[in-house]
Amino acid sequence: MRVALFATCFNDTMWPNTPKATVLLLERLGVDVEFPVEQTCCGQMFTNTGYAEEAIPGVRKFVDVFADYDAVVAPSGSCVGSVRHQHPGIADRAGDPGLRRAVDEMTPRVYELSEFLVDKLGVTDVGAYFPHRVTYHPTCHSLRMLRVADKPLQLLRNVKGIDLVELPAADQCCGFGGTFAMKNADVSVAMGGDKVTHVKETKAEVLVASDNSCLAHIGGLMSRERSGVRTMHLAEILASTDKELA
Repeated sequence: MRVALFATCFNDTMWPNTPKATVLLLERLGVDVEFPVEQTCCGQMFTNTGYAEEAIPGVRKFVDVFADYDAVVAPSGSCVGSVRHQHPGIADRAGDPGLRRAVDEMTPRVYELSEFLVDKLGVTDVGAYFPHRVTYHPTCHSLRMLRVADKPLQLLRNVKGIDLVELPAADQCCGFGGTFAMKNADVSVAMGGDKVTHVKETKAEVLVASDNSCLAHIGGLMSRERSGVRTMHLAEILASTDKELA
């Protein structure tokens, strides 16, 4: 199986440890991962703000770069959600039947990390070790758009040494929503404040999620309150082993 990493542009720019952890984890599980250097943005930032025409070149680039792979894995429910749910509409808007066919062939092979591990590899215990108190926030796109359900929790429950505690009102949005946080800042901060309150109720050391954008929003609010809670991407915890602590 030929597997490609779709790092996503915001991870590549701001949180490179997440795609690095994804590769480390997959290679530990025996997956040979390739990184196509021509990859770029999925186009979500254009589509979400009403610039659908500007997203067309990004969709063309995506299907061109990843066409030859059996699976494309991304550590972002948000970006995978964009590929699956927005790319078909963008292809239609382009008026190019060939592009639409390419998108339809591509999207079933694009996986969010927990989906790939549980559904494609059939693995829930990845051999991770993380001796900390952790709570999990299911991001909106992974929960509602991709419907990953409890796959991230299945993986976290099998991490050795972890103290995994349930997050109250976990299914409530953190308030980030990309440009929503800028256009509706007061509402966004209020929603994020509610999420921070629930995180602190768990007395967790670490908040984990599968999208760094949401973690940045919640983490920023927590840092301003000096909560002492740090944020980590799911890939980083799953990539951790006891060998690193020896």
